[in-house]
Amino acid sequence: MRSLKLDTPKSLSQRVVLRLRQAIIDGEFALGAAISEEMVANSFGVSRTPVREAMGQLQAQGLVVIRPQVGSFVFTPSAEDITALCTFRIALEPKGAELAFRHDRDGTIATMSEAIAAMEPAIAAKDNIAYGRADASFHEGLFAHCGNRYLIESYQLVSGRVAALRTNLTSPIDVRTRSSFDEHRKLLDLFARSEFAAFEALMTTHITNSGLVYAKALKVEALKVEALKVEALKVD
Repeated sequence: MRSLKLDTPKSLSQRVVLRLRQAIIDGEFALGAAISEEMVANSFGVSRTPVREAMGQLQAQGLVVIRPQVGSFVFTPSAEDITALCTFRIALEPKGAELAFRHDRDGTIATMSEAIAAMEPAIAAKDNIAYGRADASFHEGLFAHCGNRYLIESYQLVSGRVAALRTNLTSPIDVRTRSSFDEHRKLLDLFARSEFAAFEALMTTHITNSGLVYAKALKVEALKVEALKVEALKVD
């Protein structure tokens, strides 16, 4: 694993949280992967105390699962989790868009446009991490400009998990096709023209399709794990 170099000064545990959160989102730790506190502490050049504190904060964000006496692991959503997550996003994102239009239309359009501009070179380079970051920026922009802190805090409950699922599961597909990119451009156009009924319909389709990709990818991974178990039994 490459060194996880820390950036600018914040409290030590907060710096570890931010860097480890990004490592999970960017797929440096795969879904379900074990995270060794000792390995992270050595890589960061810190003691295990801030790492342990960071793990607790990441568990509160839903990115890490801590199993007492076993270890810490990157989250792995179930089919039910994915359905609930998509339902939550479908309920929240169109409302965030409407509020953002009323509160800061120009700022929201600028953020969405910047995200779309970043998607083009990511597609050309087949860079799923860059595409995933731009995708996340597009959706998070709806809340950054909505002017309602309760809505912002609500979305922050799931934003890390959504971003990690994008990078690990949907972005590798999105950088090979233009369907997701085209949907984002259409969403921006509908937003700019305040056509929120059509915006909500397209956003619902967009999120639902992402959920289907998540579910399919996780099912494939589960089948791979079962196949490896069978092969291991044969060797024994």
